[in-house]
Amino acid sequence: MSVLLDEQFVNLDFLFDEGPSREVDSLSFLYNNKALLKSSITKISNGILNNPLIIKDKKVLIKPNWVMHNRYEEDKICLCTHESFILAAIEVVLEQSPSVVIVGDAPIQGCNWDLLLTESFKAKIQELILKYSIPIQLKDFRRVTFSPEKNNPKKGKAPISEYIIFDLEEKSYLESISSSDKNVFRVNNYAPERLAESHKKGIHKYCLTKEVFDADIVISLPKVKTHQKTGITCALKNLVGVNGDKDYLPHHRFGGTDFGGDCYPGKNILRLSCEYLLDMANRRQGTKSYKSFVMAANILWRLSRPANTHSLSGGWYGNNTTWRMVLDLNRIAIYGKSDGTISENPQRMLYSLCDGIVAGQGEGPLFPKPLPLGVISFTNDSSLNDICMASLMGFDYRKIPLLFHSGYNSILCNSKIILESRQVEIEDLKKYSIRANPPKGWENYL
Repeated sequence: MSVLLDEQFVNLDFLFDEGPSREVDSLSFLYNNKALLKSSITKISNGILNNPLIIKDKKVLIKPNWVMHNRYEEDKICLCTHESFILAAIEVVLEQSPSVVIVGDAPIQGCNWDLLLTESFKAKIQELILKYSIPIQLKDFRRVTFSPEKNNPKKGKAPISEYIIFDLEEKSYLESISSSDKNVFRVNNYAPERLAESHKKGIHKYCLTKEVFDADIVISLPKVKTHQKTGITCALKNLVGVNGDKDYLPHHRFGGTDFGGDCYPGKNILRLSCEYLLDMANRRQGTKSYKSFVMAANILWRLSRPANTHSLSGGWYGNNTTWRMVLDLNRIAIYGKSDGTISENPQRMLYSLCDGIVAGQGEGPLFPKPLPLGVISFTNDSSLNDICMASLMGFDYRKIPLLFHSGYNSILCNSKIILESRQVEIEDLKKYSIRANPPKGWENYL
């Protein structure tokens, strides 16, 4: 689902020399070099982010990948878009005199916002506000938060009036796997009945923050990582964070593939029982019985002797739901109108500036390990960008459903991949690739 523009492109900049410099320690040190980050961002931004004719007096939305607060030391470099990268991108934009900059995301429901945004980051934001006399707003787009450990659901954090509900109806990518008489879709830590109200045959609703539709320019700042449900996460997947309520976000379907679902392959009564127990737990969030149901589900799960492709969250290559939801959201973000309808023509330009200096591999997006990828990219075509990132991680992009169904053949035939000011082909990127460890559910597939 690629937007038809006069010229679709991705500009790549490698920040390493062949040899020892392509290591996690040396690449992570680059985040301390603000001048280098700004110079690289300016170089690849194609005369857009550093162009006052485009930015001046405009409302700019910057959407990082703020999936979760740091829990481990290495999270600082591979979990979220690095805060130094965000600050450098903001300053490049501020130098073109926008009217206001909004920086926001909807991290997972268990993310602690106060831990996500460090005191150092907030202090530097204030310095930029004073230096440029331009307001910068930091926004949490979530309507619901919930920590499974604390069992403390908090709903209605923001009024529904701050969001726009879109219903793609039969045009949703999810329509072909939907049912009118069964509650099939699931997302972890949410009661299934709420999701059934948003997604069933002929109804496919999403809840997007109004900031996307109020902004003149939208700049996505993804972190390049592997992803348990979609193989990789980058420009396409990053737009999930403009949806403010996961009651509108199907992540997998109930049951194994032999039961008609896509949570895991085959069928297993113990695993199916685990899913039922988790449903009962999620209906009881905030009550004393919640943790008892979760504990029972975990015991049964261990007794089922799961393999790598078995996951209670649909974390494997056979997940046939999440990629559809991602492509739906990309369509809305580009073609959606502020009245909740979908136009036949693009309504806004969406740019992605991707942080792959130190990427994430393994059990991303929440438990990645550092990968010395050493690249940043700028694009007006999310699908093209992610095909390039998958190739640089040593993956066959044709085996990743999210990329396969984005129409990779036409994208590669009608787009430009620019490396160091010269046009290259997708095959040319192989010599720069570094083998990333895929998530366990994709190990023998990618």
